Amino acid sequence: MTPSEGVTLLMFVGREVHSDVEEMLARANQAVALDTIDRALSLDECERIVVATNSAEFAARLAELPVTVEVDEGNFHFGRRLAELIGRHCTRKPFYGGGGSMPLLDKGAFASICRDLSAFESVVIPNNLYSSDFVAFSPGEAIGRIAPPDTDNDLAFRLHRGAGLRNIPLPRTAATQMDVDTPTDLTILQLHPRIGKHTATFLRSLDLDVGPLRAVLQRMNDPTAELVVLGRIGAHAMVQIEKNIACRTRVLSEEKGMRASGRDQRGEVRSLAGLYLEAVGIPRFFEALPELGQAALIDTRVIFEHFRFEVSAQDRYYSDLMDVDRIQHPFVRELTRAAKSASIPVVLGGHSLVAGGLLALVEAAALTASPAVQQSMSGT
Repeated sequence: MTPSEGVTLLMFVGREVHSDVEEMLARANQAVALDTIDRALSLDECERIVVATNSAEFAARLAELPVTVEVDEGNFHFGRRLAELIGRHCTRKPFYGGGGSMPLLDKGAFASICRDLSAFESVVIPNNLYSSDFVAFSPGEAIGRIAPPDTDNDLAFRLHRGAGLRNIPLPRTAATQMDVDTPTDLTILQLHPRIGKHTATFLRSLDLDVGPLRAVLQRMNDPTAELVVLGRIGAHAMVQIEKNIACRTRVLSEEKGMRASGRDQRGEVRSLAGLYLEAVGIPRFFEALPELGQAALIDTRVIFEHFRFEVSAQDRYYSDLMDVDRIQHPFVRELTRAAKSASIPVVLGGHSLVAGGLLALVEAAALTASPAVQQSMSGT
């Protein structure tokens, strides 16, 4: 095959599916991927599109588009598969993205990344150097200089540290940080006015309860309210909520990087929220929340790791959906039941809820705020 000197979008669109909620997330990733492909096809800056998927149905759907489809078979390993496809398609300028990694990245931002990738050599352009969801890099053969990562989260850092590629950081915005990984991410996107048409159509087909999140948005635009945020919230997200929402915030940031550092695998995660739960129990914990604020966002994964519970993906996702009766783990079931019946709106989720999802909520709140709130936030 003739080497491609232009940018090649390499999308991996596939998930393991063992339950209906995982099937929902897989289809959501496909919808987001279709929106990303539509944007890429409209840009001169993107020369080719290659999509790897383990779904025969999705592969058939792509047949009508000018993209190359690679069907994943057998034992899948992320890093080895990526290296294989870069070599097979002679890709000098790969722009890798997971299926759900760019739900809010618009054409302008997409084109800008492609232009930078075309203009520079020996660079890596990730959405997050330390936990990447999409990564553009040059040259493609740099993938052979690193140990193949098990997941895309490690790709950018290995290319930077192991292959010596210069990092070009992207602005940390909802567009670059929002990723579809949990059901809570879908409810957030359902309230965001700038999602793509395929994503919007898919979300309309679901029966998601957006009531608690809609109530959170209302509190964000209320100068008299206070929002409680618990979990792996980073400094940048804290700055954004401080600057761009009307309400006050009460933030407990803990265990950021627990997965990257291996603290979760070593059983070293310790959480102040978890310690309080140990001390007073689940009922009192949720009785106390209204004393602290009028709405709460809780990254439950930190709490689960604090207690060293092995919680299945299905139970995590059913907890996010507040689908109490389908949760098998007794602690997760009782925590979710108490959150659902709390006297203030409580939203449960994973890291994205207090990272890219929180930035998306801040954007959605700003876009839906009343003129009076917008004026007060602008300082005029």
